[in-house]
Amino acid sequence: MNPKKILASIGPGPLITAAFIGPGTVTVCTLAGIRFDYTLLWALVLSIVATVFLQELSGRLGIVTGKDLSELVRSQKGNKSIRIGIMALILIAIGLGNAAYQGGNISGSNLGLGIFLKFPVWNMGPLSIQSGNLTIGILALVLLWSGNYKRLEQLLVGLVLLMSIAFLGTSILIKPDLGVLFHGFIPSFSTEKLPTIVALIGTTVVPYNLFLYASLVKKQWKNADDLPKMTRDISISVILGGIVSMAILVVGAANPSENLETAQDIARGLTGVFGAFGTYLMGFGLLAAGLTSSLTAPLAGGLVICGILGWNQDIRSKSMRASMGGILLLGIIFSSFGIKPVTLITLAQLANGVLLPVISAWLIWAASQKSLLGSRALSSKAIVFGLVIWLITLILGLKSVGAVMGWF
Repeated sequence: MNPKKILASIGPGPLITAAFIGPGTVTVCTLAGIRFDYTLLWALVLSIVATVFLQELSGRLGIVTGKDLSELVRSQKGNKSIRIGIMALILIAIGLGNAAYQGGNISGSNLGLGIFLKFPVWNMGPLSIQSGNLTIGILALVLLWSGNYKRLEQLLVGLVLLMSIAFLGTSILIKPDLGVLFHGFIPSFSTEKLPTIVALIGTTVVPYNLFLYASLVKKQWKNADDLPKMTRDISISVILGGIVSMAILVVGAANPSENLETAQDIARGLTGVFGAFGTYLMGFGLLAAGLTSSLTAPLAGGLVICGILGWNQDIRSKSMRASMGGILLLGIIFSSFGIKPVTLITLAQLANGVLLPVISAWLIWAASQKSLLGSRALSSKAIVFGLVIWLITLILGLKSVGAVMGWF
């Protein structure tokens, strides 16, 4: 089959994979493997199920209504104060939050690059500039500023495939004990494991991806008859992403060192397990994970900001370029100068903790409304299943808010 036709048939699902497998996911999964071996693989299965369900709802609303979630929230009838409050929460959690986290995406990409090449640190009086972070940030800015959405999408799909091969290849080189590995899919709980379980699910069920997918699918598919294509697209993409996360966890479990703080330490520590080749595979996976998140976070943030404020969402428009550019520039500044925007991150974490259960509840409610989706609305059984998923997001939200407030 013609490669161009294959690429043309792929939906925006891989961009969601690109978005949720970032440096944070790599670090959480590797450390989960180090601390608990394969025993938390089941938590990743749970996260895949929850993510597929919620992302499919966002895609369904995007295709049938022709609007993304931010536009739907803005046009929602009812109490004006509540609507404005939710809109403000979305802007803080996703607009400001993505700007705060973008520095981590760029730095994470540079960690992977550091396996192959060391960029110098420029000391300018009291300031130190990380030239590797600056280079990656500028590359991301150029790619987004080009305004060629299809080329950007194809680049991200390619990076996701290469990233998947890198992480899966690394896990295969380890030759894990399959009997012990399969046992990890049997749920097991303990007080010690709970924070890591929440972290594993939280790195997959990401609020801004719900907004991103609804916005992207309405560009690709215009007819409700295309819903099966969308469901297939997001299911395959999220399942692939979940398998990659599992592979990262397996790699973490194989590391002989106990003093590991970052995923880059994992890559270097594995040299004694399978030599330099596997280390380079892991390094490339880190580089791709950071770069893809560095591109999708500003894109999602820009779409949400413009959707909430009623601005033009075309990637070449002044409003989109200003929104994406602002998020990216803040990320470049934070990462290049080693600035930790603690206040911004704390505020974003708090807003995300509140937003996730609120937006997931709204999503399930909206998808059950025949006035919005007609015959495509959720059935009674699907609504019950959705309430179970909502409880999971509520726990994640409470955990996030609790961590910020110092409750636990």
